[in-house]
Amino acid sequence: MSNNFNSNRLSLARLRRGLTIKSLADKVGRTTRTISSYENGQEEPPESTLVIISKVLNFPLNFFYADDPDDIDTDAVSFRALSKMTATQRNIAISAGQIAVLFNNWLQKKLNLPATHVPEYRDLSPSAAAHALRQEWGLGELSITNMIHLLESKGIRVFSLFYNVKEIDAFSFWKDNIPYIFLNHQKSGERSRFDAAHELGHLILHKHAKPQGREAEFQADNFASSFLMPEGAVKSATVFMPTLDAMIKLKENWKVSVAALVRRFKDLDLMTDWYYQKLNIQMSQLGMLTKEINGIPHENSQLLEKVFKLLWVQGVTREKISEELLIPVSDLDNLVFGLSASSTMGNSITKPSLTLVK
Repeated sequence: MSNNFNSNRLSLARLRRGLTIKSLADKVGRTTRTISSYENGQEEPPESTLVIISKVLNFPLNFFYADDPDDIDTDAVSFRALSKMTATQRNIAISAGQIAVLFNNWLQKKLNLPATHVPEYRDLSPSAAAHALRQEWGLGELSITNMIHLLESKGIRVFSLFYNVKEIDAFSFWKDNIPYIFLNHQKSGERSRFDAAHELGHLILHKHAKPQGREAEFQADNFASSFLMPEGAVKSATVFMPTLDAMIKLKENWKVSVAALVRRFKDLDLMTDWYYQKLNIQMSQLGMLTKEINGIPHENSQLLEKVFKLLWVQGVTREKISEELLIPVSDLDNLVFGLSASSTMGNSITKPSLTLVK
């Protein structure tokens, strides 16, 4: 903890709350130029002003005196549906990512977390990369029971996006050779699984490239479809041009949306373009393009559930964690699927195995 005001922390807190410099200035009764000088490090705010800023942004006063947070290169972040996002929404997400990195760094000092085992396949096509990763991870052609559990077992840190980011489906990035994925649980369970696979595609296909743009999104979608619905297994379990009712039943095996499964059939030449359009018209008429039939429950973090249970046994509460991270409890809850609030639950969890750092 530093004795000096940290201007970068003020920027992080403001962006996390989705405020512009002007809107913050209006809320604290200062000029835009004054707030800008605080964030640029040209001027240190009086303690009385910082107290007001702290209350407006709902961050503890000590937050603004801590060390610099880790920067996240915006160009290195893959955003699902980037074209639908505003700059404010993007800033909210990036700042959430910075807080997640702070939390992960804090955790790594206390617990032995799963090591990262995420290969790079930038020279492979998306479908070939999906097949190679399934072989690397020993999945074969089996349906994936739980995407979040799988990702966490391979060292990928998965966090949630509950807080004021409805327009953001998911995003991911690498930081210090650790991969991060953020998922929006306001979407359907099927959509969240596909988003998780989509972001996994970005992590392995675009680690050293800019993971944005139409082509990168197409590649990540192709990867996700191939990874969740492997070609050999889909072909062996289906018939040519199945009915919509048959597709609804089949989707239960792969835990994807009917629309995603229908598209996979088309891409694998298991139905004609005409039949694909016919099924899409039927799905639209039944409202299935916006609401899933026989939807699956949302997947949750197994790693974080065990983390909070283990910490609670050690006497470390969510309030203590928030105090050490210098963030509100609500910000912690919003990042961890709300699991910090239920850390005393008695569920038995065996994987991934965690031990305390000695």
